[in-house]
Formats: sequence, C-alpha cells, structure tokens
Amino acid sequence: MFNLFLAVSPEIFIINATSILLIHGVVFSTSKKYDYPPLVSNVGWLGLLSVLITLLLLAAGAPLLTIAHLFRNNLFRRDNFTYFCQILLLLSTAGTISMCFDSSEQERFDAFEFIVLIPLPTRSMLFMISAHDSIAMYLAIEPQSLCFYVMAASKRKSEFSTEAGSKYLILGAFSSGILLFGCSMIYGSTGATHFDQLAKIFTGYEITGARSSGIFMGILSIAVGSLFKITAVPFHMWAPDIYEGSPTPVTAFLSIAPKISILANISRVSIYGSYGATLQQIFCFCSIASMILGALAAMAQTKVKRPLAHSSIGHVGYIRTGFSCGTIEGIQSLLIGILIYALMTIDAFAIVLALRQTRVKYIADLGALAKTNPISAITFSITMFSYVGIPPLAGFCSKFYLFFAALGCGAYFLAPVGVVTSVIGCFYYIRLAKRMFFDTPRTWILYEPMDRDKSLLLAMTSSFITSSFPYPSPLFSVTHQMALCSYL
Repeated sequence: MFNLFLAVSPEIFIINATSILLIHGVVFSTSKKYDYPPLVSNVGWLGLLSVLITLLLLAAGAPLLTIAHLFRNNLFRRDNFTYFCQILLLLSTAGTISMCFDSSEQERFDAFEFIVLIPLPTRSMLFMISAHDSIAMYLAIEPQSLCFYVMAASKRKSEFSTEAGSKYLILGAFSSGILLFGCSMIYGSTGATHFDQLAKIFTGYEITGARSSGIFMGILSIAVGSLFKITAVPFHMWAPDIYEGSPTPVTAFLSIAPKISILANISRVSIYGSYGATLQQIFCFCSIASMILGALAAMAQTKVKRPLAHSSIGHVGYIRTGFSCGTIEGIQSLLIGILIYALMTIDAFAIVLALRQTRVKYIADLGALAKTNPISAITFSITMFSYVGIPPLAGFCSKFYLFFAALGCGAYFLAPVGVVTSVIGCFYYIRLAKRMFFDTPRTWILYEPMDRDKSLLLAMTSSFITSSFPYPSPLFSVTHQMALCSYL
C-alpha cells in the first residue's frame, strides 16, 4: 500500500501544494496589515519549489515499476515511458515559472493567481500522460484546457490577451466536443474504454458493418481533437493569434506542455487501440502539411512572437514524422525530438521575454542587438540555428534521427519534405540573425540587463543545445529504453 501511494505521490503532492498556494495568496493578498501585497514573486518561488519537489517525488517513484501491474487494469499505467514524459513536463513547467520573475512592465503580472494557474494544469497533464483509458484521458484533458483559457486572457489590461482567451475558449470547446464524440463513438461500437481491451477487440476480431463505421468515426474524431490541441495543420488556425496575444510566459507554456502530454497520450492510443492504418495515414498527412505551412507562413511575419508560433506548428510536423512511422525507432525519435524542441523553445522565449523589457515587439527592433547586447544575440542565434537543424547543434541531432526513422519504416516521402522545409526555414531563422548582427536600426535601443533567473535558465538550456551532438549516446540509450516500454 505504501508503494502504491508513493507511485501516485507526485500528483497528490502537486494538487495539495496548489491548494495551499491558493489559500496562502488569498489570505495574505487581502491583508490590510501587509498593505495588500500582490505576492507574485512570493507565490512564484513557492510554486517553483512545489514543482521541483514533485519532480523529486517522481524520481523517487521511478524505481517502483514493479507495481505497474496495479495500474494496468485501471485508469492509469506507470512505466518508463510515462516517467520520461512526466519528468520532461515538470522541467518545462519549472522553466516557465522561472520566466515570470522580474518581467517588464508590459509582461508583469499584478495578481498571484497566474502563478497558481501554472501547476494546476500540470497536475492534469501528469494524469493525462499516464492515462490508459478513454474516460481518464478526457477527464484529464478538460481541466488543463480550462486553465489554458484563463491563462491566455490573464493580461487584463490588454485587448489582445482578452481576444486570445476568447478565441481559445470557443475553439477549444469545439475541439473538446469532437474529442468527446470520438470517445463515445468508440465506446458505443465496442463497449470498452480501456486501451488494453480496445487492443484485443481491434486485433482479435474482424469488425465489419456499422460497428466498423462507428469505430472509424471515433478514431477520426479523437485524432482531430488531439491534433487541434497540438496546433497541427489543418487545425492550427488559432495558434498565431493566441500565441501573439497571450503573455510571453503563457505562450512558452502553451508551446511546450500540452504537446508533451497529448503526444504521450495519443501514442498510447495508437499503440494499444489503433484500428488498421487509419491513424498512421492521418498523422502522416498532418505531418507533411504542418511542415510545409509552418515553413511558408513564417516567412511573411514581422513580429517577434509570430514566427515562433509558426515554428511551433512546423516542429509539430517534424515530431509527428517519428510518430507516423509506427515503430519503436519512430517513438524513440519522437521522444528525442520533443525533448530538444522543449529546450529550444524555453531558450527562445526566455530571450524574447528578456528583450521585451524594452518593448521589443517587431523583428526590425532587433537591429544591431549584437552591438548593444552581444551575449543575448549570440544565444538567440544559436537557438535559431538549432531550430533550422544546423550541425553540431541539438536541432540537427533531432531532425536527423526523425528523418532516419522515417526512411527506416518506408515513409520515403516524409523525409525529403522535412529536409526541403528545413531549408526553407533557414530563411526566416537566419533573417533574425542577420537583423541582430548586420542591420542598423533607425532608433538605437538600450536593453536592460537580463535578470539572474533567466540567465541561469539560458545557461542550462544553451549548454544542452551545444553539447548534446558530440556525445548523444546517453540520450539515445535512455529514449530507446522508454520507447521499448511503450510497446511492452
């Protein structure tokens, strides 16, 4: 019983810690004795501490994989694949919280509730990563979506943030309805919700007639709802406006955390409950479309955050390349891709947030950044080159293994499309570097020094981006073991 409690202790702890943070903020922020403090920094450090403690509890529970059988017949499953994705999610959450300190006037939060809203959806995403049942999957995805709607509109003095929250609410509710419809269609056609039961039904019997149509519609609806949540083409239309209107830490969080949880969960759905090659064909098409549109649409953008939004769409296509393979090597390349993508995205948005202290909004405002702030310019350029996939950076390692997995499974069209779109992506990534090093701005901007928290965050992420390529064996070994666990 103690081992069972220890296995679920990360989720239990983060639920209780979030409740305590909320009570702490409500009591002290309304206290006349302390002059009604906003408590953003106070609650932020406590929230970061709670996420790190959750990470330690997760690491302590990782050796207890012998109790995984206790979860296989219930709603959740614990294995190495689950722990890898959950650890990556918690690290991304900690990085997002660390961005929220010492923000500029236009990015500063005047209420502690925003910090509380970060670990709150993290709890749901932890459950979603380990969900092994369609009911648990839907019940986990909805609370996180509700928090995202509020976070997108959390900058109350900005009409763009309000618009972003409203768009996200309407379109997110639509996608949640489609996802629920898909789960209900599969349950109505099979009478099962557990992934193991669905796997037996789909592989052990020949399904024809109305049941076959119902299962096909259910799988298609689940795929559409999931693809919307991760901004995959053709369900990407909401991402640029919402990423641009939301506060920069929220944009970073939306670019990373939902993708980790949903990709992990949809991997389980496809492995345990796939029906023929339906899902593989859908994801293959969406991968190609996401790579093409993400590369082409970013070329016409003039604001700093919008190319990063389209870059997120394109990288969803690259990561989906590994997922579309349907092999162990494909799942391994997916894990490598999403890990490196998360680090690059945290790095990029931390720099953007630091530059927005001086109200940098357009790409033209980055002119001569190398002369006024050379370290930020060099770090940002390294991140952009890693996005492109230029060796010897981590982005090259990610794309190389993704394309290698695609060629290994016979998807000979995916890899050339990925290479071509990567070459096209060089235009707008290198354009940012050209602005920073060679252009002369009309008005010179004096940038404020970067705070210590973002400096430490950039040091850690940049170190991994520049050092993972020369010695990638540990990363390959760990991800291969995780990918094997997803099939066992």
